[in-house]
Amino acid sequence: MRLVPLAAAAALLCSAALTACTAGKEAGPSLGAPRPSGSASQALPAATVELWHGFSTDAEVKAFEDAIARFNQKYPQITVKATKGVQDDQITQAVRGGNPPDVAASFTTDNVAQWCRSGAFQDLTPVIRQDGIDLSVLPAVARSYTAFAGRQCTLPLLADAYGLYYNKALMKGHQPPRTLSELADLAKKLTVRDADGTIKVAGFVPSVQYYENSPSHLGPMVGAKWYNADGTSAIGSDPAWRELLTWQKELIDWYGRDKLEKFRKGLGDEWSAEHPFYKGKVAMILDGEWRTAMIAGEAKDLDYGTAPLPVSDSRPELYGSGFTAGTVIGVPKGAAHPQQAWELVKYLTTDTGSLVTLSNALRNVPTTKAAMESPDLVKDARFQTFLDIFAHPRTSTLPASVNSVFNQEAFAAFVAKWESGSVTDLAAGLKGVDKQIDDKLKLSGG
Repeated sequence: MRLVPLAAAAALLCSAALTACTAGKEAGPSLGAPRPSGSASQALPAATVELWHGFSTDAEVKAFEDAIARFNQKYPQITVKATKGVQDDQITQAVRGGNPPDVAASFTTDNVAQWCRSGAFQDLTPVIRQDGIDLSVLPAVARSYTAFAGRQCTLPLLADAYGLYYNKALMKGHQPPRTLSELADLAKKLTVRDADGTIKVAGFVPSVQYYENSPSHLGPMVGAKWYNADGTSAIGSDPAWRELLTWQKELIDWYGRDKLEKFRKGLGDEWSAEHPFYKGKVAMILDGEWRTAMIAGEAKDLDYGTAPLPVSDSRPELYGSGFTAGTVIGVPKGAAHPQQAWELVKYLTTDTGSLVTLSNALRNVPTTKAAMESPDLVKDARFQTFLDIFAHPRTSTLPASVNSVFNQEAFAAFVAKWESGSVTDLAAGLKGVDKQIDDKLKLSGG
């Protein structure tokens, strides 16, 4: 799966009242009352189910269509009409307009809280209980990013896990770092400059403006918290963020911010064969498991390894964990065929064979324990790294928030200023981020 830019995700944010957005429209049927225990779901009447998803490349679409074909073997009376390349704003607009698909899948978890709270996606809890699905087959972290305020309005389809990639040739025999101090020391050793200081090869690019280096992906390296129990921002009060940003700024200053920015801006596109990791311009990068598939297709001769991300020197117990999130799928409000839609959602998210086949094709992490342990799951040491990170008990995600996109953008904007040197008081600046997030929370109704 691909990262969805925050700006694009932000475009969908309807107000807290999607019900109001659809006022005047006749509501579609809901999942309704549970069926009698033991009734056969195969007895559902024939229907054509509309499925919207974000997969877009030929390989992605084929893998998804193969999974749907297997569903059709089990439910021949249900025809699935799939639409590719759909983004969250299109899903939300369709719900607002009263013309939603029966099933919708999203690459991002940023909008789960809003969808759950507003009722844009139906609560799956009754049918999960009805069908006896034990959600403990999912790691706790995957359960957390698919629900909000007691409403399980989505389920995880596939997951992303983030770790460290390293170019073996550029490592010159060094082992991957396990702590932030080791990462900084090694980054300096592996950096190559011209006589005038121009960076030719960077050991590691610490800027949050570099590809996958978002605060949400970096935070687990120090065990940083986003929110307090009441939903208010913990960024200014959690010393872990100050530790991370202080470490980051010291490494940026070692490079020389202007020189690092010049280097960064001259690098190739993240989603192309010109990626600087492929080209030997960056020795170590933070990235998701999907990069293994992209390297296989775009830089098959690259000799590289993977490892968990380095962690705070004072938090060695975090080593092996990381950040995770993933594709979520659910039944929008107003779906024309909600029972048939639920059978499709259930199949795609819980059937071991389907999850393994999708993982093997897309190189994303399967989300159930049975799928991760399946002998049919194709894996090597590089991919196993990400399976282990996903299953690690300390692996974390960005907690669900109705203002998730705004909160991330506010924090990232502050960090960009911090990197530039325009922030003189880090603690005060982080408190300012708290205020922005908390003020927005109040406007959103808490």
